[in-house]
Amino acid sequence: MKKVFLLAMAFASLLQAAQAQSSAREEIAQNPYLSGSNYLDYDRQLSDKKLSPAPKGYEPYYLSHYGRHGSRWLLNDHDYSDLISDLLKAQQQGKLTQQGISTLEKLERFYPTTVKRLGDLTTVGERQHHGIGRRMVQNFPEIFRSKNVPIDARSTVVPRCILSMMAECEELSAANPSARIHNDVSESLQYYLNQKWSQRLRDASKKGHKTRLEYTQKLTHPERLVSVLFNDRQWAADSLDTSRLMRKLFDVATNMQSHDTDIELLSLFTTDELYDQWRIRNIGWYLDYGAAPLTDGIMPFSQQNLLKNIIETADTVKQVQATLRFGHEVCVMPLACLLELDQCGKPVDNLDLLDQTWRNYRIYPMACNIQLIFYRPKKGKAGHVLVKAMLNEREASLPVATDNWPYYRWQDVRKYYVEKLQRFEDGH
Repeated sequence: MKKVFLLAMAFASLLQAAQAQSSAREEIAQNPYLSGSNYLDYDRQLSDKKLSPAPKGYEPYYLSHYGRHGSRWLLNDHDYSDLISDLLKAQQQGKLTQQGISTLEKLERFYPTTVKRLGDLTTVGERQHHGIGRRMVQNFPEIFRSKNVPIDARSTVVPRCILSMMAECEELSAANPSARIHNDVSESLQYYLNQKWSQRLRDASKKGHKTRLEYTQKLTHPERLVSVLFNDRQWAADSLDTSRLMRKLFDVATNMQSHDTDIELLSLFTTDELYDQWRIRNIGWYLDYGAAPLTDGIMPFSQQNLLKNIIETADTVKQVQATLRFGHEVCVMPLACLLELDQCGKPVDNLDLLDQTWRNYRIYPMACNIQLIFYRPKKGKAGHVLVKAMLNEREASLPVATDNWPYYRWQDVRKYYVEKLQRFEDGH
């Protein structure tokens, strides 16, 4: 057992070293879209690395999944209209530069597409889920091409999640017309598909509010951007909340990757500005949903009901089948931390160093998903049930020992999580 533990620790060290090869700033400089955090287009982070073959004598028989909806419009009208209002105000007083006029024109051209579309799934988001569904079949044909395979697909009641579920199921049905796909959408499922915070979690979250605000203020430097958009910096400082304007423009700019459009706004920002704005969000999400010591390390337990459902459902599986669940990044992200996939569950005291090990764009882009694939011995063979975890279709480590990564004995994984949940429920 000691040898197995040392092997697992050695792998974890290698993984951490690999992740540390390039800094977050360098990754964002190479791919500015990463700065979008939860607005990142899923397809921009796909890896071409091949998956490990099934262990000798084993075959996959069950896939358990939770996935976020695909790319969407922003959620509120003021996310767009406030920017246009500020720039129009400046234009009316002759305070916009040529770049400012061009930016206003782009926003005014895009704004009509948002009418009655706020929060809706975009064509990019639909395409992401079609791709995920196709790759499920390609990666695990033993499951998804099995004759009459039962596929249970459930979604939160939010339309973008329902449509994401439909897109994946369309691919599964096309690949296997005999598949018995059951879709379900109901408020009765919300307790684990889109769980609300308990009072204990709300109290812990409050401990991070001041720190989150401090980093937001410290890392927002609008001076250069103001000089690009406005010809009178003093007027802009006196007449507008330029820090707020910068953050809102950043959100619109990074979310343009959610649309099939030629409108581009990311180039308004320098690499340092992209990095700083990303850091604000990386820290904020970590405090709200990660295992941050400042928030008592308990925020991932917002997904305790979801993890229980995953375990309890797996316990009932006797035949080849799949369980698909669709919801939101506010579930995928803390679930990844609760499961301690790779570095997701790492506690970090010094938030200035957070991005050395914890980078949100690796966890929850649009259409992010967690897949647990279960393997059993082939007929006539003996052995334990094994499980492999994938985060956004990349094989991930789990917090128990193994001598056959990325495969783990399910009984070990199950025991670890059941005991972890029990400690939390006991108040520890």
